[in-house]
Amino acid sequence: MDNDRPDPDALLAAIQKDEQRQQRGQLKIFFGMAAGVGKTYAMLAAARRLQAEGVDVVAGYVETHQRAETAALLAGLEIIPRQPVAYRGTLLDEMDTDAILQRRPHTVLVDELAHTNVPGVRHVKRYQDVQELLAAGITRCAPCEALSGCAGTAGRGHQRLYHHQRPAL
Repeated sequence: MDNDRPDPDALLAAIQKDEQRQQRGQLKIFFGMAAGVGKTYAMLAAARRLQAEGVDVVAGYVETHQRAETAALLAGLEIIPRQPVAYRGTLLDEMDTDAILQRRPHTVLVDELAHTNVPGVRHVKRYQDVQELLAAGITRCAPCEALSGCAGTAGRGHQRLYHHQRPAL
């Protein structure tokens, strides 16, 4: 009897794991050292190129910070309406993860990865919303600052200490 023969159960498990990985969406991060260096602009420019190639791209949550050039790149992209959430007598806008899941685009643009969602939304952090989108097979593009929640353990900048953990995506 040949003992060098692979275990069929282990082979099947490896194939199933690979199939699950292939069904997940991909994550593309536009990385920059600080706010205002053009991460969102670069993400939107890339989205416009994808759209020109026929890829189904939507804006799930994009913050233009009232920059005219950034807002101009957002024009022409389908924008998923934000979800109004009541919090302490005020209506705040959050990303509508359910609407994105229902729409099922190939690629969704999501800004503010380290954002803490308003209480009452399904996930505490926006990166958890993103994990759900990735698991559903939706590719996601996101800008990320070095001195923000996706920077790693901690960074020092402008005499302010940042204590955000990088989300494990």
